[in-house]
Amino acid sequence: MSKDTVSFELTSHLATMKQAHLADGPASAELRRDRLDRAARLLTAHHGELADAISADYGHRSPYQSLLADVLSSVAALRHAQAHVEAWMQPEEQEAPGPDMQARVEYQPLGAVGIISPWNFPLNLAFSPLSGVFSAGNRALLKPSELTPRTSELLARLVARYFDPLELAVVLGDADTGRAFSALPFDHLIFTGSTAVGRHVMRAAAENLVPVTLELGGKSPVLIDTDADISVAAERVLTVKTFNVGQICIAPDYVLLPESARDAFVEHARAFVARTLPVLHGNTDYTSIVSDRHYQRLIGLLDDARAKGASVIGLEPAGQAHADAATRKLAPTLVLDPREDMQVMQEEIFGPVLPVLTYHDSQQALDYINAHPRPLAAYYFGNNPARQQVFLQRTTSGAAVINDVMTHAVVESVPFGGVGPSGTGAYHGLYGFRRFSHAKAVVVQSADGASNLRLRAPYADALAHVRAGLSAA
Repeated sequence: MSKDTVSFELTSHLATMKQAHLADGPASAELRRDRLDRAARLLTAHHGELADAISADYGHRSPYQSLLADVLSSVAALRHAQAHVEAWMQPEEQEAPGPDMQARVEYQPLGAVGIISPWNFPLNLAFSPLSGVFSAGNRALLKPSELTPRTSELLARLVARYFDPLELAVVLGDADTGRAFSALPFDHLIFTGSTAVGRHVMRAAAENLVPVTLELGGKSPVLIDTDADISVAAERVLTVKTFNVGQICIAPDYVLLPESARDAFVEHARAFVARTLPVLHGNTDYTSIVSDRHYQRLIGLLDDARAKGASVIGLEPAGQAHADAATRKLAPTLVLDPREDMQVMQEEIFGPVLPVLTYHDSQQALDYINAHPRPLAAYYFGNNPARQQVFLQRTTSGAAVINDVMTHAVVESVPFGGVGPSGTGAYHGLYGFRRFSHAKAVVVQSADGASNLRLRAPYADALAHVRAGLSAA
């Protein structure tokens, strides 16, 4: 199918979806709950097929990881919205500007929303934003990643079974289809992926003045303070670096810790991996890198770091290979004393590779973080409340977590989003409902129209009152 044909068909489908939205009028609370319920039932009824499809796309992915992070977490987001949507829809009364006047905010559906979801959590990062889209009363077109084709094709079949195509439809295709999709005149567009592609998406959307939510990534830091428990920090950081083998946009991308704690961190990291993953190759709990290209990119990062003088420490258990190109399994790997000119410090890693840097004092560590683009998340380990607060106030990130990593991603009551190069806009729970709604100001004039009368000429008598008011202000 030619690019022009794809663009025409997408444009036609979106136009029909928008017309249906206008013709049917605002979705009731009952219809919104029904759409959320159907989305949740799609996932729960077909969780086994979906987990199998994701694993096939990866080469191997832990079924536990798929069921927990893709299916169960998505269902939790949908059920949370289902339980709260009616309360979220209520108008918010505001302070009246004058006697007998009314002022309120009403949340109005935007219309048709585009969702571009990535490969690393192909269900979560489609259905979690969809919970906000549906709760706000919108319809949606979903463009899943071409890097997980089996999952995307299965999702397209299931969505067609559970939804009318003018409620929700899945668009399949390669990068050219993605470019055409991002150029459509949506009422809102949400993209989750790399910063580089996010720039192209934002540029394409700007042609139609489409508002965007960009969930990008970057290099999320971990600052370990002098009073932190190094064993706890190492275990919690490596938990996320081994979950989906670090192919997560909010995974720790580097660690900053006191120089005196470096050796202890390495030993605790090694012990943790040996205890939790005594076998890597053939272990169903350990996930593969998603593609040959991504695998070779990670190997290239390590080769570059070695060539430039870093110490590269593989955490594979004794007798196990560090890497296997056939299965695309790569052991958790520490890169000690990396330099800024190393590729591992220049780009988001998206894999089980963790640079470890040391600092002499906490201000040096804060300065290092602030000298780099603002990340999607920042993590702090330490038990002093005052120093925790310094970290929160002196660094800027999409989210921050104290004494853990990635925990915020499953909390529906707080926003999920980036800042600056790590993204714009946020969703989850109420924040998703509002992100995909138009907050319409509604003002009802009083019967005597007092605020209108004061605008009418002649102004001679009113001028003195205005001047008196300015003098008293």
